[in-house]
Amino acid sequence: MGEPVLAIKNLCAWYGGEKRVLCDFSFTLYDHEAVGMIGLNGAGKTTFMKILSGLHQDFSHQGVTFGGEPVNFQGEEFKLCRYTVFAEDNSFSYFTFREYLSYVFLAYGKELPDVWELLEGFHFQGYEDVLLKDLSMGNRKKAFLITAFALKPKLLFLDEPVNGLDFESTEYLYRQIAGCKEYGTVLFSSHIMESITLTSDRVIVLENGTIRRTFEDAQICAADIREALRYEHVI
Repeated sequence: MGEPVLAIKNLCAWYGGEKRVLCDFSFTLYDHEAVGMIGLNGAGKTTFMKILSGLHQDFSHQGVTFGGEPVNFQGEEFKLCRYTVFAEDNSFSYFTFREYLSYVFLAYGKELPDVWELLEGFHFQGYEDVLLKDLSMGNRKKAFLITAFALKPKLLFLDEPVNGLDFESTEYLYRQIAGCKEYGTVLFSSHIMESITLTSDRVIVLENGTIRRTFEDAQICAADIREALRYEHVI
């Protein structure tokens, strides 16, 4: 593993003041790794992504550090180091992809790059000037994924990134996730076993808002992960 990038100690999250979703969730992300999260519906995957993205306020923790320094998920410094692609995202509906891409790079203070290779890889040519609201679910997902990989953030969070993608775009996504490790770290959630086993250096299995099992490198095996999920379901 590389150096610790993001460390979270005893994170708890809830909805409506009572419904506990995450409990005593301690987790560390390391530089230059891809981490997959898998768990049954309601395990807390999306809530965790929302907290990391500054979109869920009902939580507590005993410490969060980024690069070894205390950090606020809503702080400007942290925002500029991370980008999130959600499973479903209807924001910026009246932006075209080209307008959204320009907006994001301006917000992050980065020079707009040539994204033609990403457009080809995700088969998105011809949709650059279509309003995001008029795109299919799959093409809207591609718009955000292309932006994410073009931006090259230190931390990339992907919530169910395979949803809505065609086969070729899914294969290209896997290659892009692998390439991200050259400049940063990827955390992604998925309910598709293939996406977890083919792209992850580490897999965490969530159960009732906490990490039940962790698999690393050669330990990552679809059968063992399924067994952990079945055990979770029985318990």
